[in-house]
Amino acid sequence: MINRRHLIASGAALAVAGCGRGERALNSADAHAADYPTVQGVQAMADMIAERSGGRLSMKIFAGGQLGSERDTLELTVFGALDLNRVNLAPLNSIASETVVPALPFLFNSIDHMRRSLDGAPGQAILDSLEPHGLIGLCFYDSGARSFYNTRGPIMEPADLQGLKIRVPNSDVYVSMVGALGANATPMSFGEVYQGLVQGVIDGAENNWPSYEATRHFEAARYYSLSRHVMAPEALVMSRRSWDRLSPDDQDLFRQAARDSVPVMRALWDARVDASRQRVLDAGIQANEIPDIGAFSERMGDVWDRYVTSDVQRRLVEDIRNMGAAV
Repeated sequence: MINRRHLIASGAALAVAGCGRGERALNSADAHAADYPTVQGVQAMADMIAERSGGRLSMKIFAGGQLGSERDTLELTVFGALDLNRVNLAPLNSIASETVVPALPFLFNSIDHMRRSLDGAPGQAILDSLEPHGLIGLCFYDSGARSFYNTRGPIMEPADLQGLKIRVPNSDVYVSMVGALGANATPMSFGEVYQGLVQGVIDGAENNWPSYEATRHFEAARYYSLSRHVMAPEALVMSRRSWDRLSPDDQDLFRQAARDSVPVMRALWDARVDASRQRVLDAGIQANEIPDIGAFSERMGDVWDRYVTSDVQRRLVEDIRNMGAAV
């Protein structure tokens, strides 16, 4: 970490030193592989910035976790050694409590509801909450709708989850959600899930279509039940130190390019979801809709009460739910 920090800091210093002609070269990190939609979304933003600045501004993207885990790179971003970073919401939760809200289970009733909420005033308020903590929130990218899959059978009602060992990320919200549904939450590294399913250490897990397909979890857990319980996005953030070195006009350029990259990312994501869904269906997995999703969401009262503890969070929840009810 020390060598990595020194390396990035040295690169940032060289970029600043080269600003006599108003030129800037910025570095961005992403834990996903180079062909992943979030990386391609940031690349689209980089292309826009280069074009709109006449080549005066540029971005280099370090994909595939080259600069460390998301928690490591987030520290570097706050510190100012890294300019931009695409991160999951989880490591942001301890920085700004507002970022917990989009990860609440059964908050969004559809992908459209999620996108309108995050493109609108609630999303902007969540991004703005990062600024006092050394980060500039630029935009949200999709991370899909997460659903349950398991080795036992279709999940049609909460009783079908009773007693199942369900792998969850190392997140208190996910542990609380799965427990409220009657299952046994089992935090586990994502890389250990396939073997855990094969060996019976766990009975199931939960994730979006692309993750279910790309990891080949569908080979071991052939029942995929569309609970769509969490639609938490991912965020693109910028170091406030890097941001403050930009002129107001260049700040506007970055904000607009980030916004313009969102539909590019979403189109790539939607295509990937469709392709992944078709691959696993063709492989013979059993997918089912859940007839009464309310039977699941009504169990989330205590979970929401535990994690929505401030008036600011409550207003965000209310605004988002109102946007869903308005359609």
